[in-house]
Amino acid sequence: MPNLRELENAMPIAPLKIVALDSAREFGEKVNKHLVFYRKEVDINNAVKEDPAFHGYIEDNYLADFDVPRFGSGEGKGVFHESIRGKDLFILVDVTNHSITYKANGFINHKSPDDHYQDLKRVIAAAAGKAKRINVVMPFLYEGRQHKRSGRESLDCAYALEELRDMGIANFITFDAHDPRVSNATPLNGFDNFLSPYQFVKALLAKVEDIKLDPDHLVVISPDEGALDRAIYFASVLGVNTGMFYKRRDYSVIVNGKNPIVAHEFLGDSLEGKDVIIIDDMISSGESMLDTSRQLKEMHANRVFICCTFGLFTNGFDKFDEAYEKGWFDKVVTTNLTYLPPVIYEKPYFVEAEMSSFCASIIDFLNHDVSLSNVHTTTDKIYEFLENYTKKQEQ
Repeated sequence: MPNLRELENAMPIAPLKIVALDSAREFGEKVNKHLVFYRKEVDINNAVKEDPAFHGYIEDNYLADFDVPRFGSGEGKGVFHESIRGKDLFILVDVTNHSITYKANGFINHKSPDDHYQDLKRVIAAAAGKAKRINVVMPFLYEGRQHKRSGRESLDCAYALEELRDMGIANFITFDAHDPRVSNATPLNGFDNFLSPYQFVKALLAKVEDIKLDPDHLVVISPDEGALDRAIYFASVLGVNTGMFYKRRDYSVIVNGKNPIVAHEFLGDSLEGKDVIIIDDMISSGESMLDTSRQLKEMHANRVFICCTFGLFTNGFDKFDEAYEKGWFDKVVTTNLTYLPPVIYEKPYFVEAEMSSFCASIIDFLNHDVSLSNVHTTTDKIYEFLENYTKKQEQ
């Protein structure tokens, strides 16, 4: 729950509306439920509800009524079925949700990230000039892996941010961006990149109750140099050591758009008998993550826990099932910020880190236009949770 005292002392920018595109409909409904609960907690005595300055503050539903229909040719448009004039809009979109389909010329097509991004722009265009403010919540940053140019390539992520800025959005909220420095593309616009270490800690320790939080029994590993900052922070708050793999690639060959990994080299102390947490931003195909897990087991690590913000599993779960049966890893923790196939909830190794409450808090703070420092800084919450976890182990 957000810091209610801060919110009580600040008026909202405008009445709140959540625009959850079909790609993020389920997650948006969860965020909506949290916001309804939070605001009713603030207004215990109905004082806010009766104040004209807080018109529309206490509602049973903040989800906007809208649609993005398609013509037979596959073209689309954004349509609102209610007035949004003077509203503070927060548009939720999951560009990775491949389960959404549309019909074009009689064929069923699955929506790509490009389709979801185009739908986002349609909704912004439908709201522009009417809403008080337009904010975009895009957990997985569109084209976030194409954040820098190597040779004759397009800079898709930077261009998308510029395009959204030019369309008039006020704030852009994302999570665990592959490289947050891409925000330099729009230096005068609001860009917030949130991380989820508290949710990882909470989810993993709730599921595995016998992890010993000390340097003799636990280590945090970065699977490559890009995730090292995440691993260092995670290890620091847990009070344990860290290590890192670096990927040796064959830069003379390109396979599936990237240079293939030749070998993983490990930098760090002995892992013998220790539990290991691997921390990274995403699981795409998962091949490099599983190779890292295998090598950790060959170095006589005890248990291996994989924590990634986004579980894309682009090649399915067969290789993960096989690796789990071989004992290469014990748990995979990932958030519900992006689409997760229903079958994943049947996997014995899967642990979900719930993020809808956190996202609702971010939206609530932004709607009041108050500092996000308390939302960004979760270190104290982690320490408090770890203290309770340790006490429970000692009982």
